[in-house]
Amino acid sequence: MIKKKRRIPKIVTTVWITIGTAFTFWLFYSYQSHGIDRRLFQSNLKVTVDITNAFYLFTPTKEFRNVFIFYPGAIVDPKAYIPLCRSVSESGIQVYLIKMPWRLASTGYNKPKELDLFSDTTKTYILSGHSQGAKMAAQFVYENLGLVDKLILIGTSHPRDISLADCKIPILKIYGSKDGIADEKSVLANKSKLPENAKFARIAGANHSQFGFYGFQLGDNRADIERDQQLAETLKNILEFVNN
Repeated sequence: MIKKKRRIPKIVTTVWITIGTAFTFWLFYSYQSHGIDRRLFQSNLKVTVDITNAFYLFTPTKEFRNVFIFYPGAIVDPKAYIPLCRSVSESGIQVYLIKMPWRLASTGYNKPKELDLFSDTTKTYILSGHSQGAKMAAQFVYENLGLVDKLILIGTSHPRDISLADCKIPILKIYGSKDGIADEKSVLANKSKLPENAKFARIAGANHSQFGFYGFQLGDNRADIERDQQLAETLKNILEFVNN
């Protein structure tokens, strides 16, 4: 009887360890990039690709005026945003996709300034990010007024703890109607933290995870549209805002 009582806690412990290990591996897999065409990493007649320890850089082969700097979501493999960033660059915009320390924009959101990416005063600088990356892009603008010319926030309810209501630069917020992480209600609840002329772009049927090429994120909703359609609409909104 005593032996049986001792065996039960041991079995329970083993089960919990197994479940915990499986869940950790699932989380790791979910935040990895998936389904990205390898050709997007290669230069062609339109775009030159440079890969460093600090960023992926996509530079148009023709003369350009706009520079787009992008922050990935927390824990997400930065490669998951290469399809979006490459598409932006193929429209004649230089794009820096920043690699964050520990994949956390909260620890590396000052990297563009540290890397002196704003040095060319003849360029127009657009800062953007997804999820936590968008939150920290807003934080960067809040702390560095004058460095960024435009701000694009994707899949986030932020700014929430700070206010950009008096910010003079154009701001765009892109969100999905099926986003389970930054739900529509939360996005609109913090509207007062942005200037009155800030633009909002709602993508019907879009969720949180499909703004990048990675797995299904815990807490998200299932999207009603395909990933390609979601990214196409995201790109359309970005280009209209940048080129306006």
